[in-house]
Amino acid sequence: MFRKSYSYSSVSEQQSSGCCGGSCRCLTRIPYATLIATVLCCTGVGIFLGSFYRGISLTLRTFEQVFMFQFDWLIDLHIVFIIIGSVMGAFSLILLLVGFLATGATRERVYRGFKSRIGGRVSCAFFMGLTYILELVWLLVFVSLVLITFVFSVWWGMCNNLKYESNPENKCIDLKPLAFLFPNSTDVNLLRICEEGKLKNFCKDCVEPSEVLFIVALAASFLVVLSLVHYLMCLSANYARIKDNEKFQELQELQYLQDTEMGTLSKDRF
Repeated sequence: MFRKSYSYSSVSEQQSSGCCGGSCRCLTRIPYATLIATVLCCTGVGIFLGSFYRGISLTLRTFEQVFMFQFDWLIDLHIVFIIIGSVMGAFSLILLLVGFLATGATRERVYRGFKSRIGGRVSCAFFMGLTYILELVWLLVFVSLVLITFVFSVWWGMCNNLKYESNPENKCIDLKPLAFLFPNSTDVNLLRICEEGKLKNFCKDCVEPSEVLFIVALAASFLVVLSLVHYLMCLSANYARIKDNEKFQELQELQYLQDTEMGTLSKDRF
């Protein structure tokens, strides 16, 4: 007699064909956790790049007008942001592909051989290390944005206090206590803003809109940090699944054969 062999994928397909057919099999191959992390990452990166670029552009241009700074590299700033967005977008799509390959019946077909399982584990370990590095980078970005938002909140408070100043001669913003935030070559006399035009440029055109934009960028960077933590958990789970895929498949086959034999014995008794 020939012994019929079974695989977990064939067993699951037989079980699912009776309920909802191919749609159920497709749904079991979707890495929902990695998909959620990808949506969070792409959304966070997109909002961060848009709001932070706009906020930093307003700030630097205002500094050129009020404090006589020159930022020639501002022209190339948008190229840097495009590169960051492209790299993070490509990285998210690659991790989503890794999640698809390590989910459901796709995992059993792709990582069937020994070499393919080794390659899958190495790729998961590599992306875990890369994700960890990006996590540290984005944590640094998050902390930097916390400091930037705090500084702009202080400046916004200074601008808001001008509304309650009745004496026109005292309507000035003195940034000399914050001189350490400016380059060493900055003229200290420029840090006291009293002219109406410069006050408008500093408060209305720079601080007020930039404060909101930096808060949005701060929230977006938190989304990116959260998504990278989510990616780390998904990659760790995928690594374990690929590693134990053969053992799990053999266990499922053994369980299915035992259930089949028990069913045959029960029929023979009666």
